[in-house]
Amino acid sequence: MGEEVKLLGLWKSPFSSRVEIALRLKGVQYEFFEEDLHNKSALLLKSNPVHKKIPVLLHDDRPIAESQVILEYIDETWKQGFSILPEDPYERAHARFWARFIDEKCLPAMWNACWGSEEHEKAVEEACELLKLLEHELKGNKFFGGEKVGLVDIVGNFIAYWLRAIQEVVGVEILTKEKLPKLYDWSDEFVNVLQESLPPRDKLVAFLRGHFESTTTNSTSTSN
Repeated sequence: MGEEVKLLGLWKSPFSSRVEIALRLKGVQYEFFEEDLHNKSALLLKSNPVHKKIPVLLHDDRPIAESQVILEYIDETWKQGFSILPEDPYERAHARFWARFIDEKCLPAMWNACWGSEEHEKAVEEACELLKLLEHELKGNKFFGGEKVGLVDIVGNFIAYWLRAIQEVVGVEILTKEKLPKLYDWSDEFVNVLQESLPPRDKLVAFLRGHFESTTTNSTSTSN
């Protein structure tokens, strides 16, 4: 079957990375189109007219938007071999719950702790408490999906990879061996298994450092 699969995304985006991880785990061949969010392509605006955001998956020119929606679409469309979601309905619902918990609770808290809060210590504490709830769901397993990567692991890619890079740049401590030992070990395992599907660490750290320095300079220049 001659399928055409395209992904509109950004190399530095954890949301784009989620889709790349899923496609590679499924063995799906795809073409990646790097977007410029300051000058969005006509294809992106046409494909995602509601949110005008990446990632967007184009499967035979049919667009699917929003990373978690795309992950489920990939799992349901390419059933060969690897399964992203469990077969059992209860386990599927459970995985969806924790995937949404990451996006709706953990990501805003981590972002606030790393970049945005004036009450820094409180923000770090709040982020750690949420991650402790997530850590508990590992229940002694290698991954949230058990012995293999699943939906929650893929959605947690920001925690496993981006967060530790941001910590290096900003100097904040959220995900550490001391504070969250099981989650820290999970992040190591995640990176070991999926290294080829993640952006180069040196390149990512350099980008984050530039972003941090520019925001720091801007906040300093606008303060009294």
